[in-house]
Amino acid sequence: MNTIKELYAYRQMIFSLVKKDLRGRYKGSVLGFLWTFINPLFQLIVYTMVFSFILKSNIERYYLYLFVALIPWIFFSSSITVGAASVVAQKDLVKKIYFPRMVIPISYVTSCFVNMLLCFIVIFAVIVITGVGVNFLALFALPVIMVVEYILALGMAMLTSAVTVYFRDLEHILGIISMAWMYMTPIMYDKSIVPERLQPVFNINPMTHVIECYRSVLYDKQFPDLSSLLSATALGIFFLLIGCLVFNKLQKHFAEEL
Repeated sequence: MNTIKELYAYRQMIFSLVKKDLRGRYKGSVLGFLWTFINPLFQLIVYTMVFSFILKSNIERYYLYLFVALIPWIFFSSSITVGAASVVAQKDLVKKIYFPRMVIPISYVTSCFVNMLLCFIVIFAVIVITGVGVNFLALFALPVIMVVEYILALGMAMLTSAVTVYFRDLEHILGIISMAWMYMTPIMYDKSIVPERLQPVFNINPMTHVIECYRSVLYDKQFPDLSSLLSATALGIFFLLIGCLVFNKLQKHFAEEL
């Protein structure tokens, strides 16, 4: 409770860091903030071409099937890979003034989350333009799914950012882990093609449940399976608790290590 109260007291600092990150992300580039939409669109085009013409997929409306999973994955992946270096990147701030160190990963993940919300404008635009349509009742579950993913991403970011202060190689290792994790998550394929003996492994993966929930709402136009939503929530809370515990334990010597 003391940690929560302290973070609330520093909410203005979190807001300022989020705004700074969003403004500085594409500072100096010609297209500026438009890259928020261009990056995922180009990834969508590349993956769609590969799986529609080269490695042909039989999934109907594959572009939408992929897109509704790819955007949440980009948010999660950025939170744990780039977010791992968030504390190290703010080392001058950590050394000079006192503030709750959790402010740093929270502000970074929140910035990535805002970026994802903006990308969802593109998703809904694609849904409207292609005439796929939405189930407005199912859409009520979408904010819940987003919050669950935010909690999961924040927990992972806290864990990785704290460990990276002491073990800098983790930042580079996470790039490889993230790539493997992506292919172990049913983003570009349907979970049904996974051999039955490997299904338990996929169910341990929290992002499997998150992606399935997004697809249920935006692709299948139905309310997500309650068991998937509960599994994603439980795993998200678990990783957040682990992340907070590790961060609190390691933050005491951040200044000395940086």
